Amino acid sequence: MYEILDWQNSPWAQGCQLSAGQLRTTAASRHAASFSLFCFAFPHLVIFLCAMRKSKAIFLICLAVEFTLVPFQAALAQSKPDRPNVLFLFSDDQRTDTIAAYGNRHIRTPSLDRLVKQGVSFRRAYCMGSMRGAVCVPSRAMLHSGRTLFRVPMDLQGVKILPEVLRQTGYTTFGTGKWHNKEESFARGFSHGKSVFFGGMSNHLKVPLQDLKSDGTYTQKAPGSKFSSELFADAVINFLKNYREDRPFFAYVAFSAPHDPRMPPKKYAVMYEPSKLPLPINFLPQHPFFNGHMTGRDESLAAWPRTPEIIRGQTAEYYGMITQMDYQIGRIIKALKQTGQAKNTLIIFASDHGLAMGSHGLLGKQNLYEHSMRAPLIFVGPGIPEDQSSHALTYLFDIFPTICQLTGIQIPDGVEGQSLVPIWQDKQKSVRDSIFTAFSTVMRAVRNDRWKLIRYPHINKSQLFDLHNDPHELKNLADDPDQEDRVRKMMALLQRWQKRVDDQQELTSANPQPAAIDLTAKERKPDRHQPEWIIRKYF
Repeated sequence: MYEILDWQNSPWAQGCQLSAGQLRTTAASRHAASFSLFCFAFPHLVIFLCAMRKSKAIFLICLAVEFTLVPFQAALAQSKPDRPNVLFLFSDDQRTDTIAAYGNRHIRTPSLDRLVKQGVSFRRAYCMGSMRGAVCVPSRAMLHSGRTLFRVPMDLQGVKILPEVLRQTGYTTFGTGKWHNKEESFARGFSHGKSVFFGGMSNHLKVPLQDLKSDGTYTQKAPGSKFSSELFADAVINFLKNYREDRPFFAYVAFSAPHDPRMPPKKYAVMYEPSKLPLPINFLPQHPFFNGHMTGRDESLAAWPRTPEIIRGQTAEYYGMITQMDYQIGRIIKALKQTGQAKNTLIIFASDHGLAMGSHGLLGKQNLYEHSMRAPLIFVGPGIPEDQSSHALTYLFDIFPTICQLTGIQIPDGVEGQSLVPIWQDKQKSVRDSIFTAFSTVMRAVRNDRWKLIRYPHINKSQLFDLHNDPHELKNLADDPDQEDRVRKMMALLQRWQKRVDDQQELTSANPQPAAIDLTAKERKPDRHQPEWIIRKYF
């Protein structure tokens, strides 16, 4: 059990441990408060009186008592009444360029814009990748374990997870929304769960939901009665408004938006006129070579070659999903303020990864370009500066140790992420000097501040991008003779990362596959979650 302080493992400490590490107004905490007063005041008082009476023997006895009580005093001193609540808002498949405050004048995100202004944005936060098409599974496993891709089981069995550690150190833990890492791990981490979706995707009007019961089991699945984002917002708002416990809370809200089916409610479905939306700067009708994952479910949501009209139409629906979610985020934060807890609450907003949406001729997230592996990451709350951005290279699994530091919790063994607190405290500018990403057996990538190398072992192909001068990854410099030495150095860095994270993938194939591919007019089939109107429109 991971405690706030090591001394809490002792029998004496267990006897006086305070609920959530705070002095509260319940009967138990009043006893604890009385004991804390004894711990602090009594030895000092007796020592003072003995000194006044010049009783050397009693003075020495009391001095020994003073030292005996030092562990209690240290622990009680760190049991601060202002231990922050944590509200964690997590979206699904959201690109970093879909927040208006970051310069996208075509989208409306007033709630997220306010969070940007009120806190610190990490503009280069990454998902490390995936060994499967459902990238959200490992992304969330890494997020909640603080571990790297090859060292965490997808069901989180045998691994301490963020809500579990917070729960064990005195937090009430509440979860709603998407949980893609099995029922057992959710019940282990959360004391309360309402409108939980165990799965990867669903029609947003028919999400199969379950509630966590007090005995750790679940209610029967029942379809939601509202759009998914509103359902999850309602659940956490109800939790916040009715929260009466004398301990801090951790509330986790995992939206399933803007993940497809891209079917925003009517008001938001007509909010964006497709013809007025720009194409991505790196739009292509087809990806120029076989990257190893060209015809998966995500990629089949539009025909090949991609047309500007189709990409603009899907972007309008994607933006509608994000703006509707943004409205629900505004409702949640308004409810938090109404409870009087906002000033003592850490708010985190992030997404599990990005999405191609027409960039490089792709639609999904099963690639290692910036648009798909980067995700938004914002911290707001007590002690966090306002309206600041950092370009430090970060991972989403850095969130775990960052929350630990902000809540005064010892970081568990096995956590590989780095706390980001020193960055906004101006104690250091970065926590790493490069980033490694991977997808399946067909892609590996590494980047530093300026340069990025993507390697495709199945076709023995490399891409090298100068991200300072080519942030949209349009010009491949890997075959430029002037960059031969740089390619070699980046390959060496990639191999060092592989060794560091236990990645066994070979970077060269003895029998490479053909690189050329043309998917024009290839047959596609819709998945079972797509509503009829999307099937008619895009299939």
